[in-house]
Amino acid sequence: MPRAIWNSSVIAEAPDDAVEIVEGNVYFPMHAVREDVLQPSDKTSFCHWKGRANYYHVVVDGKVNHDAAWIYRTPLDAAKRIAGHVAFWHGVEVER
Repeated sequence: MPRAIWNSSVIAEAPDDAVEIVEGNVYFPMHAVREDVLQPSDKTSFCHWKGRANYYHVVVDGKVNHDAAWIYRTPLDAAKRIAGHVAFWHGVEVER
């Protein structure tokens, strides 16, 4: 069961068949991510085949990992399967 860990806390966990793997990143459905750890960020980026990504800061026990999660809310057609899924980086450990 894939899970994401930061600051010694599990912040996301989902069964294998609920996550999507794209370009080596594990995308968790939003319902599998602890809502209390995500704080909206102003950062966005654009991928030519996935579309616009919006970022979140990950906050655990008062520590902030800036822009450590992202989501494609309305991805382009080629990436529809990751719509509403969250991926992590910046030191967030993702176990498969």
